[in-house]
Amino acid sequence: MRPYLLAGEWRTAGWALPVINPYTGETVDEVAVAPWKDVDESLERALTAFERTRKQSGGDRARILQSAANAIAGRRDELTRTIVLEGGKPWKYASSEVDRAVTTMTFAAEEAKRITGELIRLDTEKTATGRLGLARRFPLGPVLGITPFNFPLNLVAHKVGPALGAGNTIVVKPAPATPISSLLLGEILLESGADDSMSVIPASNDDAERAVGDPRVQVLTFTGSTAVGWKLKALAPRAHVTLELGGNAAAIVEPDAGVAHAADRITMGGFYQAGQSCVSVQRVLVHERVYDEFLGELLPRVERLVTGDPMDPATDVGPLIDGKALERIDAWVTEAVQSGARALTGGARDGVCYLPTVLADVKPEMKVSCEEVFGPVITVQPYATFEEAIAIADDSPFGLQAGLFTNDVEKIFTAHRELRVGGLIHNDVSAWRADQMPYGGVKASGVGREGLRYAMEEMTEVRLLVLSGIDL
Repeated sequence: MRPYLLAGEWRTAGWALPVINPYTGETVDEVAVAPWKDVDESLERALTAFERTRKQSGGDRARILQSAANAIAGRRDELTRTIVLEGGKPWKYASSEVDRAVTTMTFAAEEAKRITGELIRLDTEKTATGRLGLARRFPLGPVLGITPFNFPLNLVAHKVGPALGAGNTIVVKPAPATPISSLLLGEILLESGADDSMSVIPASNDDAERAVGDPRVQVLTFTGSTAVGWKLKALAPRAHVTLELGGNAAAIVEPDAGVAHAADRITMGGFYQAGQSCVSVQRVLVHERVYDEFLGELLPRVERLVTGDPMDPATDVGPLIDGKALERIDAWVTEAVQSGARALTGGARDGVCYLPTVLADVKPEMKVSCEEVFGPVITVQPYATFEEAIAIADDSPFGLQAGLFTNDVEKIFTAHRELRVGGLIHNDVSAWRADQMPYGGVKASGVGREGLRYAMEEMTEVRLLVLSGIDL
């Protein structure tokens, strides 16, 4: 049974959780799930270690994170294989995730050297002459990071890197379907010098909720489902909370866009890792003048996608994470087709996989349109005016990211102003992300931002020092 990491110690005090390969159904490994007493101890140790880490130099923090980045790169094949086996992510995307984790930790190391504050002139009034403000950022304290199955390495790095880089301590509760990657990252950080500043604790949902409401937790950073995220926020009224939740992202294709390029990117953005990404393209809006041309480019690309064994480097679309997800997606597509939608391609299971599916004639009230599919399904619909496209794209409870294909500068800035999303990606899809950029959503899609420097700002507080007797 694989042990968990409790502030520098490996333990197996809990019960065994089997980790199942979604493609083969075989048990990859068994992971120990910590009892509450160890979850409680991890929080207490995080609080104690914070007295040390908050005083740690930026250089020391950076060296730990850079050492971890180097170690991740050195274990690329092992980590890639782990991600494939426990999560069913195709090899090509799993290896890319490992590379991104190297980047994430490297950026975290760099930002650890730069996190600072600002000088503020206060001598704008006669009563403030000779005074100067110094605003500095200080770490908040123990962080609880709850992470999802779909990026079991890089999304953990996006929580651990900023937490340690800002001088906090962190307890990670990994997804029960994919805990091994998180434990390997904990091993790497321990060997890199993180010592007692980090724990990786597989725990029951009840114990995780108990930890969320614990007053020792100063920061909660959660990536996962919308319903769970908002529930957890309500349990932590005094903590600083960052939520990165769901979406049903739109991509708008204008007539002046390169239709072939748009079809290429939407094929990738809608179906990579079986659509199991919160920024996966779900709703494609195409100007009526190029709608038929776009479908002529899109459908052959989708039909060429290889579905099957995620260990095969040629595979584009692997299995869903479990049978429950497969059943739900199949039910939503069936419901849509029975209500008048047309499956232009796909629309059926393929063993434990679901065929890449393109739906047309979808109504706004259908689940495949108004909710988050989180699977290899996209919808396509024509529109007449740009204003109509903006209105349709924005008619959603979610607001994570969106894509816009056009070369019209005025339309680009109009969309940036009018679309209530956390990020608008020009001439590319919602699924595009650089790990250092501010990343997060609005509306039901969450609150706060990730992306190294921005995450560090979420995990720190500003304290003001007013200096007197300063002659400027």
